[in-house]
Amino acid sequence: MVPKEIVDRVRALADPILMNAGIELVDIEYRREARGWVLRFYIDKDGGVTLDDCSRVSHEIGRGLDVEDLISTPYTLEVSSPGLTRSLKGEKDFVKYLNRLIKLRTIDPIDHRHQFRGRLLSFSDNHIVLEIEEGIVQIPLDQVAKANLEIDWEVPRGAHHLK
Repeated sequence: MVPKEIVDRVRALADPILMNAGIELVDIEYRREARGWVLRFYIDKDGGVTLDDCSRVSHEIGRGLDVEDLISTPYTLEVSSPGLTRSLKGEKDFVKYLNRLIKLRTIDPIDHRHQFRGRLLSFSDNHIVLEIEEGIVQIPLDQVAKANLEIDWEVPRGAHHLK
């Protein structure tokens, strides 16, 4: 079985477990690394995930994987938070992180470039609207090769400095 098929089957097994725990599945990776095969889950929830959340999810999904025997080769199971610069994978993420600073790479050039960094203004009709230094740019979702949140060191709009 190819890695994509394994990821699809693992996702089907994990989705109900995570949903019952109130945890969002951000991404799954199944890939060969220097130390062997790794099955990596990135999870999140409102307020962030804790080490206990990762441990509990690891045990529950690990038990399910053992019972279903979906992966025949030895692998390491890892469960972690997506971090501050989490990847944005689809419509749901682009709606959830409106007004946040993001970095985005396109498949084909848009306005003669592939890399964009700016504030996510809106998402509608499968288009991302970014405010970049040069102005406003619209990027079709199907042109996004990779997108991540960026750490925003600026004071958010509407926030006031404490004196």
